[in-house]
Amino acid sequence: MSPGLKKIAVYLFLSLCCCLSLGAGTSYAMDLEKIKVSFLAGDYKTTIDEGEKVLSVTGEDTPGLDELYYILGLSYLKDGRYLRSSDIFEIILKEFKESKFSDEAKMGLGDSYFLRGDYAAAEGNYQQLLKESPKTTVRPLVYYRLSQCAAKTGNTQSAADYLNKLKLDAPLNLEIKSEPPTTTTSADQIYYTVQVGNFSKITNAENLKNKLTQKDYPAYMEELSVRGRKFYRVRVGKMRQRQEALDLEKKLSQQGYPTKIFP
Repeated sequence: MSPGLKKIAVYLFLSLCCCLSLGAGTSYAMDLEKIKVSFLAGDYKTTIDEGEKVLSVTGEDTPGLDELYYILGLSYLKDGRYLRSSDIFEIILKEFKESKFSDEAKMGLGDSYFLRGDYAAAEGNYQQLLKESPKTTVRPLVYYRLSQCAAKTGNTQSAADYLNKLKLDAPLNLEIKSEPPTTTTSADQIYYTVQVGNFSKITNAENLKNKLTQKDYPAYMEELSVRGRKFYRVRVGKMRQRQEALDLEKKLSQQGYPTKIFP
């Protein structure tokens, strides 16, 4: 899984734990409970298979159906099937207008565009979410995602502005802690870097960093703490222009390294 998807996995896991209620008493509820277990275990293909089976025998007026759609939307997103995930989130927004998952579905729809590289469409969805639900609980993540959209399109000033809003709105937000290179407050401090590894063991990260420096790459390591667990990222370069990062990413990718540009 790419680092970008791992970041989104943190949000999806927390979102699911906070929003999904555990049902009981009907066969549908029992099936949904099994589907939730599969999702939280990271078995997205099983979640999709079982969820689609339930949909095929479930009536449109079944209580909690929007919950099932939401789990499926997240699972398709995690499985890299972004077009299908966007279809699922659209169903929630069109067919379940009073759903408690509406804001999360709008967020997921924006993320489906973001992960496909359509940053303009993603930004439009995030902005619409803020306009329609200014007090939404996912507002900190929306600000962070908007900063990423701006950075991806080279608008470093807007990226910095959204990060400032995020820091004012949610100073303890996980996204601020988990992405050190983008916690800056001015455009001239934002830079692009290429990540080539994310490890739970520091020795693995150090070995990769040393191999890269021996090849004259400006590699460095960053320590990250998420929910009490430490991770170690290996990154290369600190570039002011995105094109420089793209050129470096291409070179590293051709040498077999798994690459991801940040911010």
